[in-house]
Amino acid sequence: MAIRAYDEMYLDSAPRILGDALDFALVTLSIAPKAFEDALAVSRSGELFAMGNPRYVAGMNGCEFARAVLADVALPYEDAPDAMYLDKSPEYWAGWALAYYQWHADASFLTVFQAVSLEEILAMYAVYHEMDIARFVECMDERLRKNEPHTRLYRKRKAVGLSQARLARKAGVSLRQIQLYEQGRRDINRAAAITLYKLSKVLFCTVEDLLEPQWRSAGA
Repeated sequence: MAIRAYDEMYLDSAPRILGDALDFALVTLSIAPKAFEDALAVSRSGELFAMGNPRYVAGMNGCEFARAVLADVALPYEDAPDAMYLDKSPEYWAGWALAYYQWHADASFLTVFQAVSLEEILAMYAVYHEMDIARFVECMDERLRKNEPHTRLYRKRKAVGLSQARLARKAGVSLRQIQLYEQGRRDINRAAAITLYKLSKVLFCTVEDLLEPQWRSAGA
């Protein structure tokens, strides 16, 4: 079963809130996309939204969320009355699509923005806004995989200075298995619990540290 960022029951409200927030921040408040991207990536409000905190994904409107994000990072702006329109803008679509993808991929906003900037997501409107959201998700998954080509197992192994062969011997896991997991040709999230436990003990990490995020395992 795929792991999502939070309960699907909030999927009706969360994308709408972020869509309205992005429209309000960029269009009404004239915040630059990069400035709002940076604020969303590091703010406590952005973190709580990404975790599915009910107050943030259902309990406030988009304008309130935008103000919360800006307040968290003390970004100055000239406030304006709440503005949410029935005629949806490219900014609204970008926020809606970003929220959906963040939920789908169970990735932080920072992780997403490290691979695809908010400006780039806005530019995707022309191509993707009339397509099924699954096409946007596929594009984003591929961009995140290209941005971070190495699996967590690979990075953990390199961090402790072990070759694949030595890790295989110390953990009692076949070399071929390790190669397939590191290449992403086999989904480590479906590995037997005992295999993950053996690897984690040798690599001085938790089992969870070896599991791949949804955006990578989707390509496995």
